[in-house]
Amino acid sequence: MRPADTAGTLSADLRAELTAFRRDLHRHPELARQEVRTTEKVRARLAAAGLDPKVLPNGTGVVCDIGPADPSRPRIALRADLDALPVPDTKNVEYRSTVDGRAHACGHDVHTTVVLGAGLVLAGLAKAGRLPRPVRLVFQAAEETMPGGALDAVKAGVLDGVGRILAVHCDPKLEVGRIGLRQGPITSAADKLKLVLDGPGGHSARPHLTTDLVMAAAKLATELPAALNRRVDPRSGLSIVWGRIESGHAANVIPQHAELEGTVRCLELSAWHDAPDLVHEVIDQIAAIYRAKCEITYQRGVPPVVNEATSVELLREAMTVRFGAQAVEDTEQSLGGEDFSWYLEHVPGALARLGTRSVGDTVKRDLHQGDFDVDEGAITVGVELFTAAALLS
Repeated sequence: MRPADTAGTLSADLRAELTAFRRDLHRHPELARQEVRTTEKVRARLAAAGLDPKVLPNGTGVVCDIGPADPSRPRIALRADLDALPVPDTKNVEYRSTVDGRAHACGHDVHTTVVLGAGLVLAGLAKAGRLPRPVRLVFQAAEETMPGGALDAVKAGVLDGVGRILAVHCDPKLEVGRIGLRQGPITSAADKLKLVLDGPGGHSARPHLTTDLVMAAAKLATELPAALNRRVDPRSGLSIVWGRIESGHAANVIPQHAELEGTVRCLELSAWHDAPDLVHEVIDQIAAIYRAKCEITYQRGVPPVVNEATSVELLREAMTVRFGAQAVEDTEQSLGGEDFSWYLEHVPGALARLGTRSVGDTVKRDLHQGDFDVDEGAITVGVELFTAAALLS
């Protein structure tokens, strides 16, 4: 029997501790770049285990090595994200958020607890001389912002000496005890787009004497996505979805100002690189028809997470030896963005979808919603997945 089959299984005491840790984080959510309490909780627990965790330069986030550096065997890194969302917690549970308007509605409290738990288990194995490869734990801030806190972590050197990096993301569509894997792109690129339109307004009885910004905004809102669908390969999945359109104050007055904001998403990396120039070109063409002055702010977000094949197979083998081949299923590519992609610009790695839906639960839950919650058995699954992967790598 291989060490990965049995080593590092969680004791009942550690499972209880990790559940309590996750609930504490859930009660005290902190937004991007404000994760001071969360950072200290992680740092203190790792230090109590005899490790030497270091807070990242911006004051939030932690990096912690397990085992001495080995030039012949680069470290395998396990990554978690710390931040919560500006979403009210609408659940009726004893660990409900105590902070108004904030909640761990994306499962980052679970991600953090999983990597912490794996670190505690692997630290014990390292002390016993049973860890074949040095490991690095990376707890980053600000995943929910664009372009994401992963860039700050990379700049701080968290990938120095790392040969591979792994992560999980909660998936409420998957039952607890299962993971979803996919080689190649598993998430989408995600950018932000803001348009500010200006022009001489006037009376709605004489639109020909004005720049009709409401019509211009409406045409941009509808024709820009349609035009892009005819300018790029549809397999690239390039799309624009608007989240805010604002203009005008009265029914009979053509306004002088209009604004649109939305997201640009793309499934393919090459199309993502070309997207800003193409979007600018099409916007200028449409705005010119209506004589509208248009200021364009195109904010780069994150590229797609592109899972490397060897890393995917490592996760598949790790899950199989712990929970059986039936615990792994193929998953589809999501249009959601994830800044884990920035790490994969530098080292190979993979992100797995971690099942969080209780067996038999028919209630449909989704990420970024106030009622999002998880079956906490997913913590044990994530810890043992990472532990086995570290032992097999």
